[in-house]
Amino acid sequence: MKYIEIPHFGHPQHTLKFEYTEIPFKCDGCKEIGIGSSYKCGLCDYDLHMHCAIPSPSISHPFYTKCSFQFMARPPGNIPRYCNACEKVVTGFVYHCNACGFDLHPCCAKLPMVLDDGEVKLYLYRKVSVPCHRCGRKGRSWSYQSTCRKYNLHVACVKEMLVESWHELYLGQGGGNRKLETRIPSLKGTLLQTHHRKSKGKVQRCCEMAGLALQFVISAVLGDPTTLIAGVIGSLMSRQ
Repeated sequence: MKYIEIPHFGHPQHTLKFEYTEIPFKCDGCKEIGIGSSYKCGLCDYDLHMHCAIPSPSISHPFYTKCSFQFMARPPGNIPRYCNACEKVVTGFVYHCNACGFDLHPCCAKLPMVLDDGEVKLYLYRKVSVPCHRCGRKGRSWSYQSTCRKYNLHVACVKEMLVESWHELYLGQGGGNRKLETRIPSLKGTLLQTHHRKSKGKVQRCCEMAGLALQFVISAVLGDPTTLIAGVIGSLMSRQ
């Protein structure tokens, strides 16, 4: 449920207001990147993903049927902990299973099992046997895979692409005034290397389809799966 304004234990000084932003932010709850729908304190520059702003006290997950995950403001114990979905370190808000020791970032825990816009349908898998379009490996983290099983993206790889792309944009030479579409990382180089023996038309179609897949996964990973923030990426990749 979406509220216009909420209190939050992580920022008791002020209430947080709902807003939509096309500028990437670092969530002050889970410490992961976000974009799109969020809750923010404009006075203190405090931002939260939707899932971090209104967490569930406990959740279950179809990948771990014997687990009960409890929401925690910080990871338990004194040793580094890693998200079982994306394999990235957990440094803030987390869902933790005491019995199994598994951990999930809030946005990873709430990743939709199916992403579907009527044309492209992607299913979330714990493990897949098809190489990732980004890294070329089969294992690693959870993955989104198309119905035809030709398009596969690790959740971890999408996170890495976002961090690399936006780190260069905001901390490098790019500045902060470029259009939204230029902030979205491209898979074109990887796809061309993977399909270098195919005809130009087939490569272009592959890029377009993988671009559509990427836009859905990016939106889901950033905690806002209902917002297709990379709506033009398919056509951009096919033209570059």
